[in-house]
Amino acid sequence: MPRALFEPQPPLAERLRPKRLEDFVGQGHLLGPGKILTRFLETKQLPSLIFWGPPGCGKTTLARLLARESGAEFITVSAVETGLKELRKALEQAQKARAYGRKTIIFIDEIHRFNKAQQDFLLPFVETGKITLIGATTENPSFRIVAPLLSRVQVFRLNPLSREELLLILKRALKVLASQGIEVEEGVLEVLAESAEGDARMALNFLENLAQIAEERDGKRKITRDLLQNIPLKKPLLYDREGEEHYDLLSAFHKSLRGSDPDAALYWMVRMLEAGEDPLVIIRRLVAAAAEDVGLADPRALQIALAAKEAFEFLGRPEGELALAEAVIYVALAPKSNSAYQALEAAREDVERFGAQPVPLHLRNPVTALMRRLGYGKGYVYPHHAPEGFVSQQYLPDKLKDRCYYRPKGHGLEKGLKERLYRLWPERAKKE
Repeated sequence: MPRALFEPQPPLAERLRPKRLEDFVGQGHLLGPGKILTRFLETKQLPSLIFWGPPGCGKTTLARLLARESGAEFITVSAVETGLKELRKALEQAQKARAYGRKTIIFIDEIHRFNKAQQDFLLPFVETGKITLIGATTENPSFRIVAPLLSRVQVFRLNPLSREELLLILKRALKVLASQGIEVEEGVLEVLAESAEGDARMALNFLENLAQIAEERDGKRKITRDLLQNIPLKKPLLYDREGEEHYDLLSAFHKSLRGSDPDAALYWMVRMLEAGEDPLVIIRRLVAAAAEDVGLADPRALQIALAAKEAFEFLGRPEGELALAEAVIYVALAPKSNSAYQALEAAREDVERFGAQPVPLHLRNPVTALMRRLGYGKGYVYPHHAPEGFVSQQYLPDKLKDRCYYRPKGHGLEKGLKERLYRLWPERAKKE
């Protein structure tokens, strides 16, 4: 049937979708001589798969091409639009094809959006081989796919496309645009490839948008470098507050603080803020780093981190971000000590190991005559009656009296604490 006169064309990315596996660009670690997906096709034994990768890396296209190469029926399901009713209908269609000896691949885009009931519904069909499932997701399957289904599929990580791979795709697009009388000035494609950050769909969308606004000169439309100023060549930051990226960025932020790199810590903080992260999540991590990693080497770091929280809540954005930046720089550059953290864990370990040890009698409070007769408080010396307010006496339970939990570091402000500790308790210095 001829195309209607004013029927819109499919997007350029859809028109350029490869029809043959040899035209597919990228994912060289999975495709090619001796690579695993190629081997699957050669043996005609394609297992159920999940393709995990960023937008525009070829997940959907690769699934289509694998179905074509393996001669299987291809049924596409969108996890966003599909309920159990539609999913059941797709599986019934696959079973009918199976009755005629045809294999079926069911492709589920954004499979991470399926709830537990929908994922569980797929299990018996995948387990018995009635269908081959290919799921596509931008999220870590470990977080979003139920364990029984995850154990029945093979997960393959798809990588963002390289700049050279994006240029190859854009140059193919030039042939399509040339048929429409569109030319591209030298250097434009390189800018688009760089701006797309590994996303082929985004690169082609950039090019198509430029083609639509290109001015006609001498009977032809030309996309110039000057024209690049007219469209926002910025890919939205990939982020999910509940997904892997959330935890990865927080981890990178905290490790940068711990590693005394203020530049990296600021970068990861801004990445999260610009992507829409709740600032309080970032502040909590900052306070945690001040307590856990700076600790007693500079107790002011904790005060500054908490002051930044108060300033941010008072000022809001964007002014409050400066208070966060100052605190991040201070915590990153402060001397580091995890001695308090280690002391806490050592004490916790002894509590778990030795249980509820009795309080020594001299430390108990003799509030009644009976308690005094039983020896409560006997022998206790009130430190404030002694010179310097210190008395060397046992404070730990008898079974643990020789334990040392706090082992101070010798730098930062903690150096002074270490000197005082060993002066008050000289036997501690000998033990260490």
